[in-house]
Amino acid sequence: MVERVARRRDLQALWGGIAFSAVFTFVIWWFGQRLASVRLLPDQGPAWYLWQLPEPTFWTRATAWGFYLLHQLTIWGLIAYAQIKRPTYVRGLHGFNVAALAANAGFILLHFAQTHIWYDGLAQDTSIFSSQGSVIVMLVWILLMENSRRGMFVGKKLPIKTSIIQAARRYHGYVFSWAIIYTFWYHPMETTSGHLIGFFYMFLLMLQGSLFFTRVHVNRWWTLTQELMVLAHGTLVALMQAGASGFWPMFFFGFLGIFIITQMHGLGLSTRTRWLLFAGYVAGVVGVYSWRGWGKLDEIIRIPIIEYLAVLVLAGLIWLIMNLLSLLRGSGARARSSQTST
Repeated sequence: MVERVARRRDLQALWGGIAFSAVFTFVIWWFGQRLASVRLLPDQGPAWYLWQLPEPTFWTRATAWGFYLLHQLTIWGLIAYAQIKRPTYVRGLHGFNVAALAANAGFILLHFAQTHIWYDGLAQDTSIFSSQGSVIVMLVWILLMENSRRGMFVGKKLPIKTSIIQAARRYHGYVFSWAIIYTFWYHPMETTSGHLIGFFYMFLLMLQGSLFFTRVHVNRWWTLTQELMVLAHGTLVALMQAGASGFWPMFFFGFLGIFIITQMHGLGLSTRTRWLLFAGYVAGVVGVYSWRGWGKLDEIIRIPIIEYLAVLVLAGLIWLIMNLLSLLRGSGARARSSQTST
């Protein structure tokens, strides 16, 4: 009995983490009225992030950047420690999983306090596109990393070298933790619907990142849930910002299109089920654009085109870095050999 319970500690941590994420999102909303007195500048357009102080101070910047760096280095350190240990994937929890869960929970509490005392996040000193871009990098990285398992187009794999996929898998934890933690500290814990949905999503991603080297970390249904959360987040935020006549179909059908083209083919679904999902997608497109206007149909391919092209760019960058490192190592080895011979 003890052994059976121990095997399921990863699932217990997962469900406990989901509950914590939901409860703390409620806490952000509940205490949000305390932020109503924070003075903000008027909205200045799409490239402007509204939730930043008009007159930042040394302490508003120092706490945002200092806590972010401490959070980032802590998680990177735990990932490096785990990789040095080379553990197996287990149904329980490793010690570093417990440490990562505790660290992320602690920094969530710290960010809450930092928001209510100093307010500002990293948005004060960085572009709004850097936050959005970091999440896009993570999503594109997943597509590349999963190419060998589920393919890229209707189960067909892109001819990408195995060494590139292996490198993407080996270092994905560092990249994903950067994307998540940077975005987390970019925003103050405000109570708009977009912020609340976004923070709940960030909490789930941090939970996933804490469970590395466990079986639940590679559960295909749980990992798909993480990927599809961006569909819900992007669509809901677009609806709240611009209403039903706005640009929400670009996010909904764009990310759903990636699911139909790529993601559903890694789930072991029957051919019939996949055809039914595809038919539902087509029916949705026809229904929305018969009302919205066929002249806007190009919206549904914008996100897929960007992400699939970005996969090729990312694979090329990884290949380039690998070759540069190989050249540097070769030059270093030759230099050492030359010194030894003399």
